[in-house]
Amino acid sequence: MSDGFVLGDGNFSSLCPGGIPWIWYGLGECAHGPRDIASVVLGLLSIVCFILSSLPQYYSSCKTGNMDSALSIWFLLFWLAGDSCNLIGSFLADQLPLQKYTAVYYVLADLLMLGMYMYYKMKNQASSEYTLLSAVSTLCLLGITSSLLRLPSSSPENQMSSGFRGRVLLGLGEVTASVQPFKTTEIIGFTIGSISSVLYLCSRLPQIYTNFQRKSTEGVSFFLFALVILGNTTYGISVLVKSPDPGQGETSYIIHHLPWLIGSLGTLALDLIISVQFMMYSKSPRSAPDADEETTALLHS
Repeated sequence: MSDGFVLGDGNFSSLCPGGIPWIWYGLGECAHGPRDIASVVLGLLSIVCFILSSLPQYYSSCKTGNMDSALSIWFLLFWLAGDSCNLIGSFLADQLPLQKYTAVYYVLADLLMLGMYMYYKMKNQASSEYTLLSAVSTLCLLGITSSLLRLPSSSPENQMSSGFRGRVLLGLGEVTASVQPFKTTEIIGFTIGSISSVLYLCSRLPQIYTNFQRKSTEGVSFFLFALVILGNTTYGISVLVKSPDPGQGETSYIIHHLPWLIGSLGTLALDLIISVQFMMYSKSPRSAPDADEETTALLHS
């Protein structure tokens, strides 16, 4: 046994009979059949999309050096707050292992992007008051995040014995129309997850306004939002296609996972609005002498 994770064919056979070994040993998840495999593959694809989504923005920021004016600070702060709540809720509500791994990466990527924002803000404006406020805020966020990363995760035994692990639409086997009751930790996790989904939705609004006010998306990577759209889509579908445990019906599943589905699939409309802004403002005339330079930077971001 290592950190609550039991290895061995006997335990695997008893805790996940008929399951797929590499998914059990690699991800700590019991998977049966093509639906579960599809869920795992889509979940891994979503993680790849989210990892790659940050890289074009990092490059664009280093290339143009105007990240502080291109991105809204409230967009980054709401995004970080939403991801932090998502991290807490995914552990307390005992979500899928891939959801927990993705939540951890979200927070780390957000902190790096926020750090780059503050660097360019200090470099371009040299505001001591803003610098002090940003430094204090970052230290607080780092402290909160480090404590969240130490949240204990459930062992496979607890995961398999919990009826809450049942997930998804069109599941095979016996289903019930009743909604399974929440445990205390699940209620807390569900509440925090709901706050996370609201923060995700709110995070896009400041960036939409910033783009509208500037009449430009220069300095913002299109591929950041394109890959986030793809990542959120595959993330939401990966949760929906997971086969349920016996005894949990579709209604119970949706209610238990609604905050995470809204947080992933609900932001697609707002991200599409930002994508439309890229098309609108890339075609708008430029009166500034460096118009060609801006267009080149956007195409290469």
